[in-house]
Amino acid sequence: MLSVALAGKPNAGKSTFYKAATRADVDVGNYPFTTIDPNRGISHVRTRCPCLDLEQRCGNCRDGKRYVPIELLDVAGLVPGAHEGRGLGNQFLDALTNADVILNVVDASGGTNAEGEPVEIGSYDPVDDVQFIEEEMDLWLAGIIDRNWESIERGSRSPNFDFEESLTDVLTGIGASEYDVAAMLRELNYSTDPHEWGDEDREELARLLRRRTKPIVVVANKADVAPEGNVERLREAADRVVPTTAEGELALRQAVDAGVVDYAPGDETFSIAGELSDAQTDGLERIRGVMDAWGGTGVQAALDEAVYGVLDRITVYPVQNETRWTDGQGNVLPDAFLLADGATPKELAYAVHSDIGDGYLHAVDAREGRRIGEDHALEEGDVVKIVSTAN
Repeated sequence: MLSVALAGKPNAGKSTFYKAATRADVDVGNYPFTTIDPNRGISHVRTRCPCLDLEQRCGNCRDGKRYVPIELLDVAGLVPGAHEGRGLGNQFLDALTNADVILNVVDASGGTNAEGEPVEIGSYDPVDDVQFIEEEMDLWLAGIIDRNWESIERGSRSPNFDFEESLTDVLTGIGASEYDVAAMLRELNYSTDPHEWGDEDREELARLLRRRTKPIVVVANKADVAPEGNVERLREAADRVVPTTAEGELALRQAVDAGVVDYAPGDETFSIAGELSDAQTDGLERIRGVMDAWGGTGVQAALDEAVYGVLDRITVYPVQNETRWTDGQGNVLPDAFLLADGATPKELAYAVHSDIGDGYLHAVDAREGRRIGEDHALEEGDVVKIVSTAN
């Protein structure tokens, strides 16, 4: 399962985002280190369900809105010097090791300082938080590389020493693939003698490693109270920025639970479905104003941007009956898998089960009712029957 991690300084709204996105019961408080141990939960990304192309809905979506599970990790707030262990920073950064993508939750209102302490709204520059998280992660990764460098230097004494192979062994242990390592080395002008590498060389490698293996989406949280221009300045400072009100999303989901609001995560607006007090009405109308301005609360949009945008994933639906789009028990479109864009039917087979992949024979495009080749590039929303000796 794909893993999305929430990072940022204390009081930026990570735990509120996490609670809204998972509906898990976590501590939310206006003080540093509300979260100590990382919270792990299940959230979802949203896409169009293929059952909209059928006469009836599948029963596994919400009126054609398909929610595909991902892991969401909430790491405790980071403070300057985290890579050196300040504020238990190394412990918190280490929790990000296996994350596929990072959501950097920034207080777009400028209402918390560098330490995460409350200050007057607009008095702190949130752009600093974009650079801060990137630098802390870069230096954290550089530290890990530095601690493992001695083993590379020792290995260089061997007559069979291969620098690229030795470096790959180290970097694959902290989230890189062999392809990632090869791509990074193509960008570097480097010596194959590890003794000639200095701190600056390892830091440059760490920056490349972070960009390739820990891509970042900036969540411009508290956009509902941010001074005019703050969100645009964040957009100028980072490639991917999603204006967000985590508190607004949490309030909507709680209102849905209470039966007074009709809303699905990711919708651009909502409708009133029950009786409300004047105070509740005023609160919800303020949220509506934010959604009108930004196209929603931003919580679902941030998750979708991380998975479908940054990680470039597609959703594919394996079935056993290619005409009815069902499994062996007659369930319509019961499963959805997030695969890399351009994945093949055989890769889908292995995603379903290793035995299915090992016994792969061929695949059928259920939409077209035709056999497709082993190297066929799958696309978003494909419905595929896998024929395997293990079926």
